[in-house]
Amino acid sequence: MSERLAGLALLDALEQGRVRVAERGPDGAWTVHAWVKEEILAIFRASPLAESAAGTLTFVDKRDIGPRAFSLADRVRIVPGGSSVRRGAHLAPGVIVMPPAYVNVGAFVDEGSMVDSHALVGSCAQIGKRVHLSAGAQIGGVLEPAGARPVIIEDDAFVGGNTGIYEGVLVRSGAVLASGVVLSASTVVYDLPNRRELRGTRAAPLEIPERAVVVPGTRPANGEWAASKQLHVACALIVKYRDESTDRATALEDALR
Repeated sequence: MSERLAGLALLDALEQGRVRVAERGPDGAWTVHAWVKEEILAIFRASPLAESAAGTLTFVDKRDIGPRAFSLADRVRIVPGGSSVRRGAHLAPGVIVMPPAYVNVGAFVDEGSMVDSHALVGSCAQIGKRVHLSAGAQIGGVLEPAGARPVIIEDDAFVGGNTGIYEGVLVRSGAVLASGVVLSASTVVYDLPNRRELRGTRAAPLEIPERAVVVPGTRPANGEWAASKQLHVACALIVKYRDESTDRATALEDALR
């Protein structure tokens, strides 16, 4: 098999969900398959630039990682209006993509999830079942280094509008991120109900607990000068854990599906 055919076979396997960049084990721990990202990077390196067109619009991109095509058999709704799903991205049956949105190579979006308008699912990001990525949500991508954990959003999470989740942050099942929350590997999260601080690093990124309800917050900046200026830096606050009222407010509407 030629190098190109091998690369296309990997992209097919990613699209079908037979291969994933990261997988959750029975103990809840996620394993990153670095070899998959290494192969994706090899496809980028080997693929030349090529021209393509859609109506009067013209594009130049890597030949082998262009946009995916969908049919009724995929049972995925790609609503007209400028969205793009790149080759090597898996969209499971029942997924809805509202325009304009973008899903990059290596991403995995599981059954019944919605990618709303102006949302980004970055390269290799892992999105669980029945997740709502609200308008303007940015799920960061990662291809390098190959062993780095991608952003992971587990089942039944709700990601509010204009949120940003980056650098391998793991959002556990059922968590709710309010509009405007920004989380990276080094973001400090204050768990108010449990009176604790949650922190991560690039080597061991931040994890948001199951069913946590997270809102934007600030904390005083360090140093005497910062204190004299009453300066603050961004953080995030867990204000409660999901209850019946939260479930009602974030329920997915079956009629839309």
